[in-house]
Amino acid sequence: MVTKVLVPRLGEGVDELTIVKWLKNEGDLVKEMESLLEVETDKVITEIPSPATGVVLKIAMLENNTVRVGDIMAWIGQAGESLPKSSSSVLFTRVSIEPEAVQRGIPQVIHGTGTRGMGFLSPVVRKIATEHNVDLSHVQGTGLNGRITKQDVLASLERPTEAHDTGGRGRLLPVTTIRKQIAERMQQSKQKSPHVLTVMEVEMSKVAAHRSGNKASFSADGANLTYTAYFIAAIAAGLKAFPLVNSSWTEKGILVLSEINVGVATSLGEEGLIVPVLRRADELSLLGIARAVNDLAARARSHKLLPEEVRDGTFTLTNHGISGSLFAMPIINQPQCGILGVGAVQKRPVVVSDAAGKDAIAIRPMVYLSFVFDHRILDGASADWFLAKVKETLENWV
Repeated sequence: MVTKVLVPRLGEGVDELTIVKWLKNEGDLVKEMESLLEVETDKVITEIPSPATGVVLKIAMLENNTVRVGDIMAWIGQAGESLPKSSSSVLFTRVSIEPEAVQRGIPQVIHGTGTRGMGFLSPVVRKIATEHNVDLSHVQGTGLNGRITKQDVLASLERPTEAHDTGGRGRLLPVTTIRKQIAERMQQSKQKSPHVLTVMEVEMSKVAAHRSGNKASFSADGANLTYTAYFIAAIAAGLKAFPLVNSSWTEKGILVLSEINVGVATSLGEEGLIVPVLRRADELSLLGIARAVNDLAARARSHKLLPEEVRDGTFTLTNHGISGSLFAMPIINQPQCGILGVGAVQKRPVVVSDAAGKDAIAIRPMVYLSFVFDHRILDGASADWFLAKVKETLENWV
């Protein structure tokens, strides 16, 4: 029996997604629940499993096309099995339909369009080629049946370009979907919120001692104990003490959020950045936070996050100190009130005072915390109270 492969609903409010890559070709064998293709939504790339065991009889939707929940992407059956008569006209790409046709009840059957000598070209491919003046006759297709994909066009842009393409000023680099989304959101955030930065220095001696004494036991429980877990726990304490920081600006007023959901900015290397969300962080132990951070980071880098796992964050942590940066001014992840940047933990000479008030110079592990906040919601004093609570939690860790 022929089985339809339908576009699934990957989360609440997710009605559309983009096909990134088919992991199987027409004629390939596939097992039930084996990964069949990769799709993307909200910067999350997810593998879609096959609903049945059999042969991929026909692929209906090509890579780089946007599809909607319920659309047919492919058919799976037995070798030589015929497709249903209703599927003889295959959906290749989505185009606009005349309103009159919809009113007359004409079925929305859409055929692929072609270019002489090059076969089917998706609207995405055509758009990129037009924007960057790419001669598609010189692009080698690597997609299904030799079709030219978006990746093929982008790869051609990475090769040295002719002088007339850039005016002789250099070479043109393609912009990936994720990078374009990041650019748009960062620009929108700076335009929307008045960003203000406040910085405090934190001594990490007690956190460092606790981590050193507990890494082995956490590892035995299946968790890698990193400083990130401590920072999230401290943020949660700060947000509980000062709920106004856990809020969003709306035209009707300031929405103070009931859940503390901390997003953790995670680098995907050259692909860009993604922010998986640790939900109800204030309800988790340090071990629970460490496990969740390990899991989210690993699945983010292997493109196995679910769309809902990058949504509904109420505050964001970004660790820019991984490469040695001391402090920075990160951009707020809208519609949140603030974002905390963590610099590199470094041993430095600092002035310390004993019980009698006598000062001395000592070597201590120190870190700068950079808190960027929406000045529509917080003033400087409120922001400093929150950051002081985060500092106090870390410096007095037991």
